[in-house]
Amino acid sequence: MDENLPHSLRRHIPNSVTAAYAGFAGLQNGKLLEAAEIAGFEVLVTGDKTLHHEQNLTGRKIALVSLSAVNWPLIEPHVAEIATSVDCAVPGSFTRID
Repeated sequence: MDENLPHSLRRHIPNSVTAAYAGFAGLQNGKLLEAAEIAGFEVLVTGDKTLHHEQNLTGRKIALVSLSAVNWPLIEPHVAEIATSVDCAVPGSFTRID
């Protein structure tokens, strides 16, 4: 999970960790994707609304799930959809949750 997301989301996505916990604090965009991919993470969940436009996911081993909000009250009603998107993600895919 990217640094811009509330830690409460972790409880709803099994085996998830925050970027800071994984040692990626301060990394952004392509550097974060690359570090997560090298570390073996399969999915990056982010609230960055432009990351998928800035980064080419073709050939990547990591998937991207992008949330349109970063505030817990707005995210909480969608946790089941977010968790399902993470579970169904395939390498190089992009999923947007509005």
